[in-house]
Amino acid sequence: MMNMETKDKIKQQVTGNPVVLYMKGTPQFPQCGFSALAVQALNACGVKSFFSVNVLENPDIREGIKTYANWPTIPQLYVNGEFVGGSDIMKEMYQSGELQKLLEGLRQQA
Repeated sequence: MMNMETKDKIKQQVTGNPVVLYMKGTPQFPQCGFSALAVQALNACGVKSFFSVNVLENPDIREGIKTYANWPTIPQLYVNGEFVGGSDIMKEMYQSGELQKLLEGLRQQA
């Protein structure tokens, strides 16, 4: 069960930044292939800087984010406070052009 403090922190991160990626590692040094793929997809869409959370450094958030989105895996992408999905969904959306559209207005802001 997620405590309120963790839930509030996640909510603050998700709503306070246009693009948020919960991942294993950092954008510079992803620590799993799926997280690396997620970062590549964002970069390919022109989003060079975004708010990322290394769940390996924060076990509360690592568990809490799964409950928050009701999504069992990491990475998780949020855009404008909305849960988008994990790396598989990001990859599919990128291939169909949806991810680029979703991120279009956010390239300069991030």
